[in-house]
Amino acid sequence: MTSVLGQALRPVVRLADRFRGRSEDPAPPSLADDPAIQPYEAGDGPNGVLLVHGFTSTPQSMRPWAEHLAAAGFAVSLPRLPGHGTHWKELNQTAWTDWYAHADAAFLALRARCDRVFLAGLSMGGALSLRLAEQHGDDVSGLVVVNPVVTHRDIRIKAMPLLHLLTPALRAIGSDIADPAGREIAYDRTPLHALNSQTQMWADVRQHLDRVTQPLLVFRSEQDHVVDPSSLAILKKRVGSADVEYRTLTRSYHVATLDYEADDIFAASVEFFRRLSA
Repeated sequence: MTSVLGQALRPVVRLADRFRGRSEDPAPPSLADDPAIQPYEAGDGPNGVLLVHGFTSTPQSMRPWAEHLAAAGFAVSLPRLPGHGTHWKELNQTAWTDWYAHADAAFLALRARCDRVFLAGLSMGGALSLRLAEQHGDDVSGLVVVNPVVTHRDIRIKAMPLLHLLTPALRAIGSDIADPAGREIAYDRTPLHALNSQTQMWADVRQHLDRVTQPLLVFRSEQDHVVDPSSLAILKKRVGSADVEYRTLTRSYHVATLDYEADDIFAASVEFFRRLSA
C-alpha cells in the first residue's frame, strides 16, 4: 500500500522539487522595519476609501494610489494584512480568515467616520474587496479592483491541497512590473500553506459574486505573469452589478499600481468615486 501511494505521489513530489529552489536556504532579514511597508492613513473627507494590497505584498504596492486619493480629498485607510511585511514563514501561520477579518475591521472603522466608503484592491486585495462588497451590501458605495484573482488554471494550484503538505514554499511571485524603475516590496518565496488557504477564499468569493451589486470598475493587464484571464471571465459572468466597466491595461504587468499606467488607474478611480459621491 505504501509503495503504491509513493508511486502515485512521485510526480507531485518531482513538481515540488522543481519549483522549491532554495526554500531551505537561510531566511532573509525581516521586512518589518522598512518604513515603506507600514500601514497608511490620511485625509478626513466625508468619503473614504479602503485600499487592500495583494498576497505576499505590503502597503507599499498601494501607497502611491492611497496618497493620490488623499490628495483628491478622500479619507484613506491602507492596512497591512496579517503575516505580510515580516517573513514568508509567518504568512504560512495565517489563513484567509485572518486577512479578511483585518480588512473588515479597517472597513468598519472607516465606515464609522465617513458618509460613504469605497474599496480599492490589487490581486488578492481585489478578492478581499469583492468579499467585503458581498458581505456589506449598500455600506460599500463602489469598488475598483486591479488584476483581481478568484481562480487560477495553473496545475500547481489544482495540486495545492497536497502540494502545501510536501513543501512550505515555492519561488516568488512578487514585483511583476514592466517598468524597470518599478519595484514591489514582497516576499522572495510564495508560502504554500497560506496560498492553499487563499484558494479556499477564492471558492467562497466565487460562490457569492451575485451579491456584488455595487458599481464596479475592473482593470486587467494584458500581460500578467501572476494572474491568468480566468478570473476576469468569472467576474464578467457572475457579478450582479448593473454598473460595471472593464478596462484593459496594455503597458503594465500584474502590479499595475506601480507600473506605467498607475497614474491612469489613480485618475480613473478618483473620477469613478467622485461620480458615485455626487
